[in-house]
This record gives sequence, structure tokens and C-alpha cells, in this order.
Amino acid sequence: MTELRMRDALREALREEMIRDSRIFLLGEDIGAYGGSYAVTKGLLEEFGEERVKDTPIAESGIVGVGIGAAMAGLRPMVELMTINFSFLALEQIVNSAAKLHYMSNGQIRVPLVIRMASGGGSPLAATHSHSLEGLYAHFPGLNVVCPSNAADAKGLLKRAFRDENTTIFIEHTAIYGVKGEVPDDPDFVVEFGKANILRAGSDVTIVGYSGSVHQALRAATLLEQDGIEAEVIDLRTLRPLDMGTVIASVKKTNRAVIVEDDWKFGGFGGELSAQIMEQAFDWLDAPVARVSGKDVPMPYNRNLEFAALPSEEDVVEAVLAMM
Repeated sequence: MTELRMRDALREALREEMIRDSRIFLLGEDIGAYGGSYAVTKGLLEEFGEERVKDTPIAESGIVGVGIGAAMAGLRPMVELMTINFSFLALEQIVNSAAKLHYMSNGQIRVPLVIRMASGGGSPLAATHSHSLEGLYAHFPGLNVVCPSNAADAKGLLKRAFRDENTTIFIEHTAIYGVKGEVPDDPDFVVEFGKANILRAGSDVTIVGYSGSVHQALRAATLLEQDGIEAEVIDLRTLRPLDMGTVIASVKKTNRAVIVEDDWKFGGFGGELSAQIMEQAFDWLDAPVARVSGKDVPMPYNRNLEFAALPSEEDVVEAVLAMM
């Protein structure tokens, strides 16, 4: 095991997979000489050359289109988009081509493409860079949607994404690129899709999060412990495929559930989780499912206002105490 920042764990995954499979190449804005907007691809151009690490123009639809075409032709491309907000420019390519070509070709075409995006607030980048739109992509069949919360999962899930035959939307929270964690050294280490992780066991309430919200959930659990409340914290890891089995089993044990996400509550992924818990575990619930989400506003640039717009561990604690 080696302690790495999440950005370094992602880079290690890219490097190991590029060594393992010569079909893998990277393309995106500033991923070569500059090393990527968040330094994830730093040094890869020097090691693998311009044939496998390609800087592109600022044209998200074109970048994703090239990736889709290369994947259809038998390569294993990874496309990096600077932020999830910019992916709107490539939405038609992602949703109507990458997600559907396998189905529409009756299984004759596959698109083994990895699309990495940065998401989330906490880094004062304002409204066109900072939203959490993971639930948007989870809406579409044909896409894997991956949201790691720590360095080990970031490495293991990214390596797993390169070995999948379908397009994977791989979303990284900007505020946790620098967070350190223990990462396995094994080059064959992978984390399977659709397997949530119970990070903390508890008996009184289930707190469910993904990506950056997992850290808020864990801090809230520590605060709740001071009041004698034992919270079970679940990291979903992937939104599609979604491991509801682990969530439902936990809710049947604790009889309460709180969902935490940076996304807006209206139309957010937390609503889907809440609905499934109500459908599958209604008879075990002692209180309605609570959702702790971002405020219903565009993300402010001012740092204090940005934090006010995001959910906090205090908000999670308040939601738990209200249902006890």
C-alpha cells in the first residue's frame, strides 16, 4: 500500500492501463504538455509520446466524437473534459451515440470509451464550472456512471472502466483531488462496478453519499456519535450500475435514511434513491427518507456564498436529529 493523493492515484491507473493495453490512448484539452487542468495526466506525454497522449482544440463535441469513432474501430480511448458543465457541448454525442450504438446496431457495435470529467463545488470556479450533474448521466441506459470518493477507489474504478465494453462516465470531485489515502500497489487491483462500500457501521441511521458528499457524511457521523447516535455511512461508488441491495439492507437495520449530495434537490439523484428506499423498505422505515442537497441556485463565485450553497455536515446532523 502507498499513500497517494487522488490525482496521483488516477495518474497511476492511467499509466498502468496504458502499459497493459497498447490500444489505450488519451485525448483532451491541455492533457499533454500542461499535464491536465488538475495535473492528473502530468508526465504521461513524456512517457508515452504524442501518438497516445493527444492535446485537442477546445471543442468538446469533436473530442468526444473522435473518442467514439476510435472506440468503434477497436481502440480504447479516454477523453478528458475539463468540467462536467462543459460536457453539455458533447451531450448529443454521449447520449445519442456512445450510449445507444450498441443497442441500435443489434450488438454489432461497441463503444469502450472512458470519459473523465471534473465535478462539484468547493474550489471557487463559479456557476459554469462547479455543479454536480452525476444524476443527469445516470438517467441514460447504456452508460456506466462512476463517482469515486477516495484515492483507492479512484484507481480501482478507473482501471475497471478501461476493461469495460461500454462507455463509462467517470466523474471526479474537484475538491478532493488532493485528499490522500492508502492505495494498493497491485497493478491488477480493480474495484467492480455496482458494489457500494460501507465505510462505517451503525445501528441508528443510514447515511448514503457519493463522490464529495461521502466526506460530509463521515464527518456528520462523527458529530452524531457525540450525541450517542451510531450512523452507518454508505459510499455508492457508482450510480449506474447502482447497488441498492446494500442500501436497502442497511435501512432495514437502522430504520432511517438520509441521502447527501451536492446536486440540487429538485430533480436530483437523491430523489431516485429516496423513491427506491420507499418502494423497497417502506415497512422498515420509522421516518420519511431525508435528503440533504445543494441550494437551488447557480453556484456562486464568492467562497463564503459557495459554501452556503453546498450541503454541510451540520445540515446532515440536523436532518438526522429531526427524525430521531
